Amino acid sequence: MAVIDIKARVINCKLVYYGTGFGGKTTNLRYIHKKTNPKQRGQLLSLETESERTLFFDFFPMAAGKFMGFDLRFSFYTVPGQSFYNLTRKTILKDVDGIVFVSDSDADREEANIDSYLNLQENLAELKIEIAKFPHVIQYNKRDLATAMPLEQMKRGINLYGVPDFEAVAATGKGVFETLREISKLTTESVKVKLNS
Repeated sequence: MAVIDIKARVINCKLVYYGTGFGGKTTNLRYIHKKTNPKQRGQLLSLETESERTLFFDFFPMAAGKFMGFDLRFSFYTVPGQSFYNLTRKTILKDVDGIVFVSDSDADREEANIDSYLNLQENLAELKIEIAKFPHVIQYNKRDLATAMPLEQMKRGINLYGVPDFEAVAATGKGVFETLREISKLTTESVKVKLNS
């Protein structure tokens, strides 16, 4: 749930990048951070291990302009991809306002993508959040791979609710900001509904 500071006229929204290990979550965040005006963003913090890039999470805050007379800010997080960090994933999902599910286009990762999406659905359900009605988008990353699955096959396996989805090559920035713009839009629309209710 967005944190609204009426006195300071600030709305803070939490966006979480979710998906399998080495699927491109951290790569997305690093690209966004690198290409964003330093005056608008905070420092990118990463906790990394040898076995996986993200141990707990990557994080940075970013100013996103005005919204309904408030300063709008987004905080970006990633979750660890490995399943034994599920408790950490659940913790990071608390108070989430929008989710980008990053899937790996490599054909060998099809089952891992599906498992990760179902895991996201289960973790949200524990937080009393129905994924079908929650602001989220899907990114099909690594579309430049020779072993990339056909897009329709990925959509059938992951995009169960017909949410907005995007092809991407996060390493080069392709599709990264398109994905970000859509989740930002869906999240702010959701916040607007809550503010007006």
